[in-house]
Amino acid sequence: MRPSAVRLLNILVPVKRAVDYAVKIRVNPEQTGIDLNVKHSMVPVEEAVRIRERLKDAVKSIKVVTIGPPKSSETLRTALAMGADAAIHVEIPESAPSPEPLGVAKALKAIIERQPDGVDIVIMGKQAIDDDAGQTGQMLAGLMGWAQATFASKVDVDAAQKVAHVTREIDGGLEEVRCRLPLVVTTDLRLNEPRYASLPNIMKAKKKPFEKLTPVDLGVDFAPRLETIRVTEPPKRVGGGKVETVDQLLAKLKEAGITARRA
Repeated sequence: MRPSAVRLLNILVPVKRAVDYAVKIRVNPEQTGIDLNVKHSMVPVEEAVRIRERLKDAVKSIKVVTIGPPKSSETLRTALAMGADAAIHVEIPESAPSPEPLGVAKALKAIIERQPDGVDIVIMGKQAIDDDAGQTGQMLAGLMGWAQATFASKVDVDAAQKVAHVTREIDGGLEEVRCRLPLVVTTDLRLNEPRYASLPNIMKAKKKPFEKLTPVDLGVDFAPRLETIRVTEPPKRVGGGKVETVDQLLAKLKEAGITARRA
């Protein structure tokens, strides 16, 4: 009896055109959000490409998706040049607010359900540097009823067994979890160092499939559920002072209105 063929893996990588992680974040003059007139980058597709390189022929496709204004297509083109096979752009107006995590998770769920070959692994950033929410991956896993591994610093996939061993960054150390596919992974910056897209790959990316959708196509409403009242920078830290004796320390504490309690 001939053994059944192993189904090849399909990987979906949500990416976001966000402020580059090396840029110092500043609040805009209107105090409605952060200043976006700076260098932008994306959550890299690097790990998906490395998984395919490690597993050879076990990965059938790597598809990238982004939700954003027309200029977000540049982000997808870069991801295609880095090694992704196809892209999906859910386009929203330039003036529209950035979709909230729940809206993004619902849109990703709709996209997954549209894929004829299904999706086995979703690899996305743990949080975007602009809203810093860190919620989308967890919400997507909850909506899909899938396993999830967050804050990943290492991902090893066993295509034959349909499992993944993920090393997670936790307070005070590392944790390794074993997850069955399908799986949502949110990645930490220490996971890898993204490659640069070569000129030949940039040219090849122009011929790769590129699908454009709207929120209406997905049956998703991106209307904000939250209202941002004001965004402000934290107060500047003031320098500390040194004291020579315990008596001076107690006097300083008393001046600050801090009283000591007896045990």
